[in-house]
Amino acid sequence: MTTAGRRRALGQHFLRDAGIARRIVETAGLSLGDLCVEIGPGEGVLTFLLAERAGRLLALEVDEKLVEGLRSRLAALPHVEVRLADARSFDYSTLPAFRPSPEGHVVVVGNLPYSASKPILERLVAARTAVSEMVLTLQKEVAERVAAGPCSKRYGALSVLTQLYCDVRLALSIPPGAFRPPPQVDSAVLHLRVLAAPRVLVREEGGFHRLVKAAFSQRRKTLANALAGGLGVSVATARQWLAAAGIDPARRAETLSLQEFSRLNSFGPSNPDGKMKGLQR
Repeated sequence: MTTAGRRRALGQHFLRDAGIARRIVETAGLSLGDLCVEIGPGEGVLTFLLAERAGRLLALEVDEKLVEGLRSRLAALPHVEVRLADARSFDYSTLPAFRPSPEGHVVVVGNLPYSASKPILERLVAARTAVSEMVLTLQKEVAERVAAGPCSKRYGALSVLTQLYCDVRLALSIPPGAFRPPPQVDSAVLHLRVLAAPRVLVREEGGFHRLVKAAFSQRRKTLANALAGGLGVSVATARQWLAAAGIDPARRAETLSLQEFSRLNSFGPSNPDGKMKGLQR
């Protein structure tokens, strides 16, 4: 598949509204000590505005022709690099070394391809020790899922596992007409600030992630049944974990807060054998 074909397959749309572009840049709050990483610069509507604010700008673009055009147009700006790269596999952990100042931050700004937004977001959150802040344009439905709270229909594993590590807010909505070609759905800008430490106490991160994903794996089932099916244990064992955590086994995952997931994690499985262990500090 050609890079242009790959872009179409990913569902990428170019931002063309200059007013919205300025609002996105304002949300990022860049300074001259910061490294800004732009995902999917496309035709450069955001790129030139970001270059005015950041001490260094690294633009990651998957389309070779767009890379060539951007490099030509940005040649007079030595603090800007346009790199041919796929945001789904880029190593974000290397970014702090490229900051113009040791005190500067790494801020990621991006118009994420709709079909690849979730894996890119998960990869960025996984690199949270390297990234301070993210301002991401996503399909509005996905952005609402990330920002959703308990007892809402959008609330799920993506909400819990992002909010565990980040402050999340919906910064603005974007209509289809702001893009070329216009998408079939609305978009939104999601603003994420990485926390200094996880929002709640997590005994073992891998186990916490497995627990949350299992809880939401069968949303219509009770927690006891969803955990049993998702973790491969008996319903009786799942009921034991829930009872120890003080959680009604008849509840459903979307009603649990981060604090309740943390409490359940303290009594649920930390190993594949599913042994029950108390909270370890």
